[in-house]
Amino acid sequence: MTNPEQLFAAFEAKMAQAQQQADRMRAEMATVSVAERSRDGQIAVEVNHLGNLVGLEIGHAVRDKPDLAGEILRTVQVAQSRLAAAVESGVPSIAGTDTMTELVGQLHREYPEPEPDGFVEGGGGYGARADDGSRFIAEEEPPKPAPPAVRPPANDGVDDDYFGDGDYLR
Repeated sequence: MTNPEQLFAAFEAKMAQAQQQADRMRAEMATVSVAERSRDGQIAVEVNHLGNLVGLEIGHAVRDKPDLAGEILRTVQVAQSRLAAAVESGVPSIAGTDTMTELVGQLHREYPEPEPDGFVEGGGGYGARADDGSRFIAEEEPPKPAPPAVRPPANDGVDDDYFGDGDYLR
């Protein structure tokens, strides 16, 4: 039978190796980003490895464009849809593993390729379809919630403040 100290040493060595691999993967992931330009080249976006928008440039020629928000969102969606390929090439420490397969699959599900007209099936942004199949337009604003009801003070005009005129030892 193996010595318990040897078992613990082997376990600690495996844990240290796994920690090093995780640190290497995390560092590689942090360097992954995708930059994309709109069709007319006037909008440039950058998304990080999590799909978050980290850079945005808007050209002067499109600043007054009526559908500027929609074009920005579409460009972001295109950049996000390219994250899976960027992760596959930018994170060699897990290439060919089940972890990579799962990560790439998750990125494909989370950020599908937008359709050419800006419509993304099941997406939550520009041109997405609502659950009932109707088309959601980015310019529509959701209904605003009613403001909370304001209640009058419950002290019925009695000043029970410490610094009030009444006796605070009541």
